[in-house]
Amino acid sequence: MLKHPTLDKLHALKLTGMAAALEDQSATPDITDLSFEERLGLLVDREMTERDNRRMSSRLRRAKLRHAAILEDIDYRNSRGLDKGL
Repeated sequence: MLKHPTLDKLHALKLTGMAAALEDQSATPDITDLSFEERLGLLVDREMTERDNRRMSSRLRRAKLRHAAILEDIDYRNSRGLDKGL
């Protein structure tokens, strides 16, 4: 397989997630057990995930939030009146 020209073309098309997934696949010996459609699906899934992550990161930067809050840091004590079930 012409790996390097394919990777160059993926990068030129700004499909960096697919390029990274293709490199990961070429390093995995068991990947040949999968069909073409399954391998292509993995490449497309990786690209979608990369794009979603970049989009979310960009939106968070543009939002200029003062604090980086995460769900695990929420204080659910009774005095706050928050319902953890929601």
